[in-house]
Amino acid sequence: MTTAAAGTSNPVVSGTTTQPASSGSSGAAASALASSQIAGNFQSFLTLLTTQLQNQNPLSPLDTNQFTQQLVEFAGVQQQLNTNDSLATLVSLQQTAQSTQALGFVGKTAVVNGSTTAVTNGAGTWQLSAASNSTVNITIASSNGQTAFTGNYAMSAGNDQPFTWNGKGNDGTQWPDGNYTLTATAKDSSGNTVAINTHVEGVVSSVDLTQSPPLLSIGGQTFTVNQIQSIVN
Repeated sequence: MTTAAAGTSNPVVSGTTTQPASSGSSGAAASALASSQIAGNFQSFLTLLTTQLQNQNPLSPLDTNQFTQQLVEFAGVQQQLNTNDSLATLVSLQQTAQSTQALGFVGKTAVVNGSTTAVTNGAGTWQLSAASNSTVNITIASSNGQTAFTGNYAMSAGNDQPFTWNGKGNDGTQWPDGNYTLTATAKDSSGNTVAINTHVEGVVSSVDLTQSPPLLSIGGQTFTVNQIQSIVN
């Protein structure tokens, strides 16, 4: 694929992380409230069952089947309490694992789905994928929607083909650094539309652990871990 010439740059981004905040406190409070309500019902059930046994008629004792059914219900309530505690523990472990995984990406260059990338020192790069050989029309727009560049290029079938823009408009004007969005449409030799997928890459500068799942900051944009396609050495 033909790409526009561009200077290379290696911006240094200091990775910062935020400490987990109390966003999960409301969920924990709700879980504690639900648990206390179930525990209250459990204690009420136990009190009723004990009172019933103490006050049953010796000449007409409690039916065995009914008593067994009540014991089963008694065990079911206790099992529900145990299950709720186990689920709360699993959720906590999952959140910890997500945070640990997200922190491991800080400082690394990640490729994610997207069409907006940061142009730095007059250079911005996108990764394009096409299912078949085609002619692709590329339009690059600034963050305020102004068209900065347009062009047509021959593109071969394949994944993650780099397209680098040197930050210059069609009239030769050098556009300022910032976030730019690439739009690509393509047609094959028969005039049929070909889908173009775009990816962008950037350094993971920080992680917001107050969100669930955690959000990675890449080039001024936020992404979740599952949006990362690959890590570039």
